[in-house]
Amino acid sequence: MRLISGKWGGTKLGAPKGRGTRPTTDRNREALFSMLAARLGFDGLNVLDGFAGSGALGLEALSRGAAQCLFVENDQAACAAIKANIAACGAQDDAALMRLDMRKARFDDGQFDLIFLDPPYGKGLAENVLPILRPSLAANALIVIEEDKRAAFKVPDAFIESDRRVKGDSMFIFLHAP
Repeated sequence: MRLISGKWGGTKLGAPKGRGTRPTTDRNREALFSMLAARLGFDGLNVLDGFAGSGALGLEALSRGAAQCLFVENDQAACAAIKANIAACGAQDDAALMRLDMRKARFDDGQFDLIFLDPPYGKGLAENVLPILRPSLAANALIVIEEDKRAAFKVPDAFIESDRRVKGDSMFIFLHAP
């Protein structure tokens, strides 16, 4: 696994051993960031990488010009991988890591311009977390959820789905809050 583009493009990333973490594949991450580049510029964005796993999504955003990224992950091995990946990129000044269950997370109002949620597939975790995250969204914030393509994702009230794309076994759901 590696970063696709930007100032750290080509940097190899590690992931925790075992099946507890399912990192977004390079191919899917490349497709996702091509879709995002058509929608927004990364320069200066404040990003949240929730259910961060290896941190690849947040690091890709930082590599492309995001100002800050907060990585939230509950698994100890995944946190160790994120910490190592942040160090491999030299991103310590732009990144923060919180070991925390996303369902218990609370953030400042209007804090995030871009949120990635890549929870364990098929458990409804993104749907549960979205209402908690609503106050932390900046104006025109974009939320990207990665889920299994067979999942029955229901958009919670107070959010609008702008797109849904299937890539391999994964589905990317793009949301915003009016």
